[in-house]
Amino acid sequence: MEDNRIHVSKDALADLGAGKIAYVRKITSDEVTERFPGAPKIQSGIDLWALFDADGTPILLSDDPSAAYGKAVEDELRTVSIH
Repeated sequence: MEDNRIHVSKDALADLGAGKIAYVRKITSDEVTERFPGAPKIQSGIDLWALFDADGTPILLSDDPSAAYGKAVEDELRTVSIH
């Protein structure tokens, strides 16, 4: 049986969606410094919501998931689920 699948690297896939596709992800305040360079120090242990471009570039950080999805709509970004 012939394998007709196309293999695409994660980087190439991210480049295809950059500026068009984004994802919303729950993160903890402990991850903020790593994911949002230059962000002020936030109390440890707080759950937050982040909007990221397809290539992983951080766009928005909020304590409300609706704000993240709203920003995606405002920027005309299609949101996708990640697993």
